[in-house]
Amino acid sequence: MTAVPCAIALGSNLGDSQHILKTALQKLAEAPEITLEAHSSFYQTAPVGPPQPDYLNACALLWTTLSPQALLQTLLAIEQALGRVRRQRWGPRSLDLDLLFYGDLVLMEPDLQIPHPRLRERAFVLIPLAEIASDWRDPVTGSSVQALCAALDSAGVERFNPL
Repeated sequence: MTAVPCAIALGSNLGDSQHILKTALQKLAEAPEITLEAHSSFYQTAPVGPPQPDYLNACALLWTTLSPQALLQTLLAIEQALGRVRRQRWGPRSLDLDLLFYGDLVLMEPDLQIPHPRLRERAFVLIPLAEIASDWRDPVTGSSVQALCAALDSAGVERFNPL
């Protein structure tokens, strides 16, 4: 299979989020059939959902020969290895890895939708993604990541500067 470019989002708000995101990126880089091409800066963002700590978010670009479902299983395995326990939708988590784009594929399956169904509404995803893939085109709308990002309010999303 030919390698396909993909974009993923990373988020964490439990534990040492900076260490967790760095470790997740390392695990992605070491995963078979995945080449990590680039990752964004980390961004501190206000949470969506129930009251909880702020998140650290980032995005990564990778190339893979894995199918979309196999890539999803790899992302879920990395989440689990780094302590992810699914308790509450949009609740706090040690790690969240979301598959945003898989080339220009549009896929609607019960357990996997590509592009990510809420991608266009989330500044905390689009801002870091624009940093590394501003020209990537959403295959559903045809809009660039930069254009999608510009259409959103970026309040509550700030570049993370560790002390």
